[in-house]
Amino acid sequence: MVPGPPGPVLNAAVLGRPVSHSLSPLLHTTGYRVLGLPDWTYGAHDLGADDLAAWVRGRDETWRGLSLTMPLKEAAFAVADTVSETARLTGSVNTLVRRDDLGWDAHNTDVHGLVAALGHVDHGGAVTLLGSGATARSAAVALAQLGVTDVRVAARNLATSTEVVALLDSLGVHAVPGTLDDWAQERRRLVLSTLPPAAGGAVAATLLAAGTTFEGATLFDVVYAGWPTELARTAVSAGFDVVSGLEMLVHQAARQFELFTGSAAPIDAMLAAGREALGR
Repeated sequence: MVPGPPGPVLNAAVLGRPVSHSLSPLLHTTGYRVLGLPDWTYGAHDLGADDLAAWVRGRDETWRGLSLTMPLKEAAFAVADTVSETARLTGSVNTLVRRDDLGWDAHNTDVHGLVAALGHVDHGGAVTLLGSGATARSAAVALAQLGVTDVRVAARNLATSTEVVALLDSLGVHAVPGTLDDWAQERRRLVLSTLPPAAGGAVAATLLAAGTTFEGATLFDVVYAGWPTELARTAVSAGFDVVSGLEMLVHQAARQFELFTGSAAPIDAMLAAGREALGR
């Protein structure tokens, strides 16, 4: 039998600024290779929020999915035809999936990634959440799904931390705002940091100054590059077990992979590829 002509190339990509550091191309292309999906390709495009709408309008029918990083997670609402409940709750879109009518469905897979990464952690019901940006809103929804009942939101920005507190309250989770200067004064079983590396370094100093012992507690740091971060190193010295953001990254990417391709993601292979790329 003479083989038929090859099918069209199906495109996906990660968008953001900066985007050159992203592991998403590696993770998705690993999935394509392991599952034998040669028609799929995944790239990276440096775009700002003002560039997004025009760029998305220019994609033809071969484009099946887009992964979004900062600063596009809020701008993506303007290009979506439908928005998932999770994306609506968090006010954050990190995934656009092509519809049969060539529109776009907006999703948030960060929540799924956090739930998968933290499902094994004994949080004891009480958590300190560091930060109040888009990832913190995703973390709030994830913590509610994980059965957390009490959250202290520690952040520099009182206005945005109040928004995260209100989101948690709406999900039936008792929450109070706090500051990054005194977060380590109260010992909790789980501390979830959504802070960028620079801010995490300053927070590490407050942990040292507090002198609190956190034996048996867990720190989850959403940062995955440059590991261990200064915050992670300091947390280990204070007795924390530490989990890196790579687990979250891989699980959220795996969910995107499934939404784009319709195939179950090879999570173990994607995780191994991420670890190898980061040298651990």
